Amino acid sequence: MQNYDLDAMNARIQEDSGKIQQILNEAGKIIVGQRTLLERLVIGLLCNGHILLEGVPGLAKTTAIDVLARTIDASFQRIQFTPDLLPADLIGTLIYDQQKAEFYTNLGPIFANVVLADEINRAPAKVQSALLEAMQERQVTIGDTTHSLDDPFLVLATQNPIEHEGTYPLPEAQVDRFMLKVKVNYPSRTEELQILRRMTVEKIPKVKKVVSCEDVIRFRELTREIYMAEPLENYIVDLVCASRSPEAYQLEDLSTLIEYGASPRATIFLALAARAHAFLSERGYVTPEDIQAIGMDVLRHRVILSYEAEAEGIDAETIITQLFSKIEVP
Repeated sequence: MQNYDLDAMNARIQEDSGKIQQILNEAGKIIVGQRTLLERLVIGLLCNGHILLEGVPGLAKTTAIDVLARTIDASFQRIQFTPDLLPADLIGTLIYDQQKAEFYTNLGPIFANVVLADEINRAPAKVQSALLEAMQERQVTIGDTTHSLDDPFLVLATQNPIEHEGTYPLPEAQVDRFMLKVKVNYPSRTEELQILRRMTVEKIPKVKKVVSCEDVIRFRELTREIYMAEPLENYIVDLVCASRSPEAYQLEDLSTLIEYGASPRATIFLALAARAHAFLSERGYVTPEDIQAIGMDVLRHRVILSYEAEAEGIDAETIITQLFSKIEVP
């Protein structure tokens, strides 16, 4: 930290944090509660990472994504995933023009800054693979031509956990490409009453665009400059390594419950997300609380349980909670 000017970084963070808060405030005009959900969406924006939202129907997952997109002066596309969807419906295709006797490229809805993949688990594997390849490579190939996707490019996917008939669950290796997996819960009674009044009585306000794509790219670069001390880097690595080899961290009771631990993507995304969380907290440095606040959303889809854990009714969140409670905090 000798060469790091913390005061200068804090000043830069303070200067830009107002626009981040404007995004959250604009979204709050429509979305009641769900502050954690909105913050996770902004973290995905700051880290250039894709997000998977899971929750029962009617919890404003799609609405939250739509509202977030409207606060940014950027292109937005919503794709409703269905069993009859084809990869060409997503990325585009070559179309033959009979009059000109030549092919031309018709680009698909994936060519947008913010893409909502609604109910991603309803489309077959070919379509999921086409989307996930675009997410990873940030480009698609149509015919012999490779097309780069827009920057920023953010995929926000939703899935319904209570219906399995006619769905195609995402394989673990593909789920790993999502930076965060966020579980959306029911609102409180007070929030439910507010939802009732806002959606049935009050006039729904319009959401204003408060940031541009250039702002988002600048915020993203600033996020990567936020300071993380070496002990916190080691803390992140210990958390991830403990999910792979719990016995090396005196967590022998977890070794039979974990089939596969978190991938190196978890290490990268946990560090990036912790920096973004510090940004939201208007700080130019990361604290252990930042890592702990975002850790569950980064790790819950990356810790693969054994059959023994499933038989005992133990979920990934229980195991991750134990990891955080046992690994020493710097």
